[in-house]
Amino acid sequence: QVQLVESGGGLVQTGGSLRLSCVASGRIGSLQDMGWYRQAPGKQRELVARITSGGRTTYAAFGKDRFTVSRDNVKKMVSLEMGSLKPEDTAVYFCNAVVIDIGSILADKPRPIEYWGQGTQVTVSS
Repeated sequence: QVQLVESGGGLVQTGGSLRLSCVASGRIGSLQDMGWYRQAPGKQRELVARITSGGRTTYAAFGKDRFTVSRDNVKKMVSLEMGSLKPEDTAVYFCNAVVIDIGSILADKPRPIEYWGQGTQVTVSS
């Protein structure tokens, strides 16, 4: 089993900044893509940013010039720096990771599995 634990959410004023972090732990054989999604009330979950194990990044259009995703492969951590925050950024932010379980590697049958964190609330006041 793999756990993703997020931290860093909170309340911030329009124009402010926040940094979210997520640490993965458990039976991790290989940590593949990691990223962040968000879900606002009444809306579908949407991609914020993703980063491959090699550092290649993908951003949603709304975050491309304001958000920066990064990862530390040694610490098994992914972070999201958010700046110039707007009220429409208010949502629950979820960490996401694709993991190949160590057991499946040892069995010579590597199988990627997607995991989610519990979510952290980000509220931007106007």
